[in-house]
Amino acid sequence: MLIKRVSEIPSSEVTPKWLYLNRRKFLAGALGVTAGALLGESLKQLAWPSQKVLAGSKLNVAAKSPFSTTEQVTPYNDVTHYNNFWEFGTNKEDPAKYATNFRTSPWSVKVFGLVDKPRTFTVEELQQLAPLEERIYRHRCVEGWSIVVPWVGYSFSALLKEVSPQPKAKFVAFESYYSPGQMPLGSHAGIELPYVEGLRLDEAMHPLALLCFGMYGGTLPNQDGAPVRMVLPWKYGFKSIKSLVKIKLVEKQPPATWNLANPPMYGFYSNVNPNVDNPRYSQAKERRLGEFFRRPTLMFNGYDQVASLYEGMDLKKYF
Repeated sequence: MLIKRVSEIPSSEVTPKWLYLNRRKFLAGALGVTAGALLGESLKQLAWPSQKVLAGSKLNVAAKSPFSTTEQVTPYNDVTHYNNFWEFGTNKEDPAKYATNFRTSPWSVKVFGLVDKPRTFTVEELQQLAPLEERIYRHRCVEGWSIVVPWVGYSFSALLKEVSPQPKAKFVAFESYYSPGQMPLGSHAGIELPYVEGLRLDEAMHPLALLCFGMYGGTLPNQDGAPVRMVLPWKYGFKSIKSLVKIKLVEKQPPATWNLANPPMYGFYSNVNPNVDNPRYSQAKERRLGEFFRRPTLMFNGYDQVASLYEGMDLKKYF
């Protein structure tokens, strides 16, 4: 018998906590029902346990975006209680526990670098730059799980046009807020903080790239990147940087936190690609939160609109 040490087992293979805790419920429910009913209703109840939780302060959403998927939305409580935000802990449940008192007001975002109109915006000023849309996006985590979330925001290109990028600008560098006082668990994260990320300018200008202020019709919860974040649905989740404070336009490729921490595992581009496995995780299939079985992963997470951005590139080399 092959016995794996815990450190050798990918988290995608470990029984999720919700499944372990509901094991007795599942076994009890299985008694006296047909196999068809079991796979139908019992697995539906077994899937990620949801609670009715209200979103934050309501946002004035102008319209639902045509970019929205028609797939079933992942319940709010699941998205807000199983996520990554390592400044607030490395376990999926930690951010919801430890971000409760995170202060997000007042808040400002500095936009500078190779732009003609550098400026520091308050969140309220940013929200007024363009009509807010609801965009229901699929998301894929590099660890093998996925979600569907109704975000609120507008295309990031609207902000870039406001500051007028200069011809030399080729990339956009992002930086998250970090304060050891407010985020004491960050010192145990094992990554360099503040968290930084980057995009090529044409990626940042693509209409799918979302400057996000809310989800489920309300403001962002602290653990999901309040008060403003990026959402990039065709890339793995760690590229969608949270709690933005700095945006800088630069000429050369900027650093990215996970790419710095482990380049063989986390490429700069990190586009969802079922044909390129992470050294620890297969990317061929994914498990949607709330579902029992895995589903095939789609190239660019199904967002074929971005394929033209990478024409001629070796996507195994530039992963």
